[in-house]
Amino acid sequence: MLRLPILVAAGGINSAGRTSHRHAFRRLVLDALSDNEVAKTRAALGQLMDTQDLAAQLAGTLIRRIESSYFDPNAVPFARRAQLLETVGADMAATQYVDGLSQTLKPSSHGSRRTRVELGEGAEVLIPGTRPFEVSAAGQLPTGFDPGAIYPSRNHPRAIQMAIFAVSDALADLGMSWEQLSDVVSPEAISVYMSSSMGQLDEAGSGGMLQARALGKKTTSKQCPFGFAEMPGDFLNAYVLQSIGQTGPALGACATFLYNLQRGVQDIRAGRARLVVVGAAEAPIQAEIMEGYAAMGALATDKGLRALDGLADDQPIDARRACRPFGDNCGFTMAESAQVVILMDDELALSLGAPMLAAVPDVFVHADGAKKSVTGPGAGNYVTMARATALMRAIVGEQRLAAGGMVHAHGTGTPQNRVTESAIFNDIAAAFGIGEWPVVAVKSFIGHSLGAASGDQLSAALGIWDTNLLPAIKTIDAIAPDVATQHLSFVLQTTEHHVADYALINSKGFGGNNATAALLSPESAHSLMREHHGASAFKAWQTRNEALLAERQALEARRLAGDWAPRYIFNEGVVDVADIAITQEAVTLGNKRVNLQVDLPQGWSLN
Repeated sequence: MLRLPILVAAGGINSAGRTSHRHAFRRLVLDALSDNEVAKTRAALGQLMDTQDLAAQLAGTLIRRIESSYFDPNAVPFARRAQLLETVGADMAATQYVDGLSQTLKPSSHGSRRTRVELGEGAEVLIPGTRPFEVSAAGQLPTGFDPGAIYPSRNHPRAIQMAIFAVSDALADLGMSWEQLSDVVSPEAISVYMSSSMGQLDEAGSGGMLQARALGKKTTSKQCPFGFAEMPGDFLNAYVLQSIGQTGPALGACATFLYNLQRGVQDIRAGRARLVVVGAAEAPIQAEIMEGYAAMGALATDKGLRALDGLADDQPIDARRACRPFGDNCGFTMAESAQVVILMDDELALSLGAPMLAAVPDVFVHADGAKKSVTGPGAGNYVTMARATALMRAIVGEQRLAAGGMVHAHGTGTPQNRVTESAIFNDIAAAFGIGEWPVVAVKSFIGHSLGAASGDQLSAALGIWDTNLLPAIKTIDAIAPDVATQHLSFVLQTTEHHVADYALINSKGFGGNNATAALLSPESAHSLMREHHGASAFKAWQTRNEALLAERQALEARRLAGDWAPRYIFNEGVVDVADIAITQEAVTLGNKRVNLQVDLPQGWSLN
């Protein structure tokens, strides 16, 4: 066994639709697809959005004006401090009255179930109101799709709802049930690494917990645990996969997905796992979160976009063009997404006939070291990109390194990113003799989903290999003059291009969290498998793969017909203490057996 991590499935949901069958990517290049392919992706969008109207599907996907189901950009709640000039009386429920009121509040009896309070002159109060928000565009899930409505979501935070959808979407993309997979892999050989970079900050999670008392509400027993950043992975283990395998997802700001991918890749390469589920989920389209990023000067504001386009203050912005990577720009555009990939070691993938969508030989992660600003870019991304490029050169050779790859940029749409990231790519290309490295920036379509963003980029790489189409950065007219271009080819027109050998997925996160994933194309992965395992083993894989692809298509047909729901198992299969048996050879947990055999490294034994 090569212990080469093979990417066998990808699932998820973002502003372009669902990831499986590369539908979300196809929405990005819809104008360049054949009629048959357009029909398939439109059917998938129709199933999500509950509409077959083309205009509605186009208007309700990708970056667009923030919809009222999130918040009204024209009227964001806002409380203003004030001091009373005279005594004012107010009524409240008796149960709301608590000790510790300021001396200017004088409670008095007012009926059996109500309490009257008097606020004296000079008392400080908050007056509720609204104000226009600085930002009106975001990359929202397709209009009409509610991930919590398709399973018993029980007040789950939105990112957890999206995570449950994403892992079920990945299993459908594979064409196998979790029972089929877990029956052939020991529990200790399974890893699950999924998280969010900021935690669950909506009302059902930490956001509601922190706001409750200030808003006169009661904190619930669920808000605190739901808010933990690793909770998307915890939910997958407990209620979707029922896995007792390895866990412990990573956090790396906007590079979180790649941090988790590195953990999964390392598990397979070290022999700790044979089957790995990796992902990230983020739901940050909330006024409070976006206001924080706007205060940093990171978001593309309506004022900034109007200035770029020469618009008057009363003219509406073009929300579609809010994110402009590597062009004249003013900030990034917030988005939401959940992305999951399933990895297997090469031997397991061959034996099951699993699709080989890509191979992931390694993911490189480095800090920036000394920094002027914790939010600013630094040196670490030079190291991750250089190491990933060197690995690709070692695998595919000098000639194919120069001619057979592509780079998926972090490409946020900020003035600082366009300068620093393009300089990194350009310098690396020059050092390795690459003349025109294709650079793709999909945030121009879908926005920046923070911890899940590199999952969006990886999903797009799989779509390019599936369609041979490079998606254009359609939101810009030209590359900005301060962008390095000598050794780079930024894709400004959707282009038919066969990327034969590899892709680099780049991510830069606040705090100096840099990551670059090295992916081998399906062709390269097939070549390695055929060369190492032999022609007969590869032919046997092809036969098994054909059968699996047929089941995958049957699952897709049932899904498009509405006969589908996310996998979610509550209060079933819980292992009782009476079902646990321990010997020196194994721990048995109901119908699962964990092997206790130990393979010591040479020199560790004292026997």
